[in-house]
Amino acid sequence: MSGPRTDAPLDAPLDPPLIDAEEDLTPAPPVAAARRRLRAHPALVLLGIVLASLNMRAALAGVSPLVSEIGSHYHLAATASSLVTTIPLIFMGLGSIAAPKLARRWGTETVLCGALVLLCGGILLRIAPPVVALFVGCAVVGTSIALLNVLMPGLIKRDFPEKAAGMTALYSTAMILGATVSAASAVPLENALGGWQGSLASWALLAAVAAVVWIPQAVLARRGTRHGQPAATPAHAAEDGPKLSRSPLAWQVTLFMGSQSLIAYVMIAWMPTIFTDHGMSKATAGLVFAFSTLVQMAGSFVVPMLAGRMRRQRLLAVAVTVLMACGIVGLLVAPVAGAWVWAILLGIGQGGALGLALTMMVLRSGDAHTAARLSGMAQTWGYLLAAAGPLVLGAVHQATHGWTVPIVLLLAVCAGLVLLGMGAGRDRRIGA
Repeated sequence: MSGPRTDAPLDAPLDPPLIDAEEDLTPAPPVAAARRRLRAHPALVLLGIVLASLNMRAALAGVSPLVSEIGSHYHLAATASSLVTTIPLIFMGLGSIAAPKLARRWGTETVLCGALVLLCGGILLRIAPPVVALFVGCAVVGTSIALLNVLMPGLIKRDFPEKAAGMTALYSTAMILGATVSAASAVPLENALGGWQGSLASWALLAAVAAVVWIPQAVLARRGTRHGQPAATPAHAAEDGPKLSRSPLAWQVTLFMGSQSLIAYVMIAWMPTIFTDHGMSKATAGLVFAFSTLVQMAGSFVVPMLAGRMRRQRLLAVAVTVLMACGIVGLLVAPVAGAWVWAILLGIGQGGALGLALTMMVLRSGDAHTAARLSGMAQTWGYLLAAAGPLVLGAVHQATHGWTVPIVLLLAVCAGLVLLGMGAGRDRRIGA
């Protein structure tokens, strides 16, 4: 895949969406030559992609079943406990701005390797004794994940152009698998390693292994580049193309991305706690949450394929939102009795909503340059919006001493998501 196929018939199937952060960068000659040599031995690149993908959600999902223990250890109220999820989201949004600039200066391989080293350090910093280390570590984790989020799809598209569909599926599956295993094993690891600190710290090992695999790629990609020479130069001026901040359609796509992320990260932050507050064991709550994460693969695989074959995606937006809303209603009326059913509905809906948001970044853009810029806008503002979810709902839970009002507020977000999806799902292009 080389970009949005805007010249294809609108009823023709589109490839899976893959926004390239390097779309507007021309690599320096030594870097381009080094990458050609690396592509001659794709096994190393493939292993690096799989290991990096496994790390992209594991450090976040493994926290969710342990939020109560972390809060109790530091004597944190619900609002303060929610910062464990909120802070990474804020820095995922801010880090998205820096990723393309770092890739231009140092090269994608070097930045990815650095992000994995940073992730390893952030995970370990979260378990340091002072509570401030917990929050600083969360910021470091969020920043490193932002770099991986922005740069990984473009690297896949660049190094495996003829196998983009299969590699995208592998990348997405590994990312969800990492989150699933992390969530499912959080409580068992806590019991085996003597506390929540050991459970969280264990994922630093996976990040360290991934970083080691990326070191030779980072070294080879920079070999031959003079000291101070950037890895790439811009192919387009930053201001080229339509003004996204003045485009209602761009904001609809951005807010759709942010609203579905808000729901997803509220579930990451509070779903196991909702179950345990209603009498479910902590281990079972972690398994249900992990199962919901695993089920997301179904939605994230099917929905983008359907979206690429449709002129309008409005019905898909409504469908995935209704699935999430039904799961949220279930958490309100029978959280424990129907927990596995609600996990399925939320998982399919969340995976589908994320896949649809990424797809609409491509379908609503007239060219690859605009798609890359829209992706940056949607990720930056989307994650900043999503960060408000765990914090606000945690505060409401603390103030009301229950989950009824927070869950009703989530349903209000679903209503807004339907309206945003109806707007973003229309057959239009930004700047057209």
